[in-house]
Amino acid sequence: MLEIFVIAYCLYFVFNVYTSFMQIGFVKNAKNLQPIILSDSAKYKEAANYSIEKEKIAIASTFYDFVIFFLWIGFGLTSLNSLITTDSYLLKAVLFIDLFIIINWFLTLPFSLYSTFKLDKKYGFSNMTMSLYIKDTIKSAVLFLIFGSLVIAGIAFIIQSFDTWWIWGFAFIFSVIILINMLYPLIRDKFFDKFESLKDKELEAKIEKLLTEVGFKSSGVFSVDASKRDNRLNAYFGGLGSTKRVVLFDTLIQKLTHNELLAVLGHELGHFKNGDILKNIGIMGLVMFLFFAIFGNLPQELFLSLSLEQDSSAIIAIFLIFSPILSFFLMPLVSLISRHNEYAADEFGSNLQSKEDLVSALLKLANENKSFPLSHPIYIFFYYSHPPLVERFKELGYDVSNSSNDENPLKDKDFNI
Repeated sequence: MLEIFVIAYCLYFVFNVYTSFMQIGFVKNAKNLQPIILSDSAKYKEAANYSIEKEKIAIASTFYDFVIFFLWIGFGLTSLNSLITTDSYLLKAVLFIDLFIIINWFLTLPFSLYSTFKLDKKYGFSNMTMSLYIKDTIKSAVLFLIFGSLVIAGIAFIIQSFDTWWIWGFAFIFSVIILINMLYPLIRDKFFDKFESLKDKELEAKIEKLLTEVGFKSSGVFSVDASKRDNRLNAYFGGLGSTKRVVLFDTLIQKLTHNELLAVLGHELGHFKNGDILKNIGIMGLVMFLFFAIFGNLPQELFLSLSLEQDSSAIIAIFLIFSPILSFFLMPLVSLISRHNEYAADEFGSNLQSKEDLVSALLKLANENKSFPLSHPIYIFFYYSHPPLVERFKELGYDVSNSSNDENPLKDKDFNI
């Protein structure tokens, strides 16, 4: 049985590296073509170079993870297991999994530091300071050690208490994920970000009118100081039920006009109106149920080949090690559904505001976030949860060839703020 998992992981490794190499080669060729979508040749090539460098880091990280994988199944898990001698299965599970996650975090820390302080700063994204990075890390660690340990103890209790633990374990973890999504904006507000009511009351009134028109009830519209960490533009609807709120990055408010912001929010409201949020929760539930069904019925031979007892600690660790394989091969199907939903949300947002405003907003997002507009079809198949910008613009009736010749194709259009 272990051989099957190892072969599956090797296939996962090969596909990961192959898609990254194909993407690098594709972008290298595409960056010498006539620029599209991005406003000038310099930005176009800069976005291409950023995409290439990210993939090179991804390849290095994949090889690194491949080595770590074999270290864990070779002797890491048994060594960690021998360090924990407590008779309490709950305490053992918490200590074992906490240490497993902490060790993995330290092993992958160099890639996180390089991406944040080297790559993202080079391309003008990261505003992160070492002081803020350390503060964020400490806060995340405290939250994980408190609440993560409680979740680990909960799933360990279920594993030890029920023969069909994977059914009850799925219900427990799925409920925890729903709760986290509900509390996410509140957690960000209390520990990481500074949420404020919009200072632009005219914009706030327009957004509230838009939400009322669609029937979206929220606990408020907020601006968040995302620029203290990063210069990328973004917005999201956070929370579930009574905790729902509209969150706009301060960078987005600075760069987009009122109409463009309303078009972006209209797109997100399209997901709400089309029931995509509930659909996504349902898909996530089905995928998670499949994961639990597989890992809840593993043969004892797998644990014997790893020199481990078939207890809660080993089951959770094996789940964490091998679940990325299933995720990788299931994600194309999930992403295909997601891309379909994005087209529908674009149509809703453009009808709610206007196609011109949505196109203008997407152009600014692409330029500010240095999003290279072209990707290899295989890379899109495996990784894109959103359609490529070129395809989104085509569906909106915008000819991307108009964005060449180092000009903004919408610069002469009259957009009312």
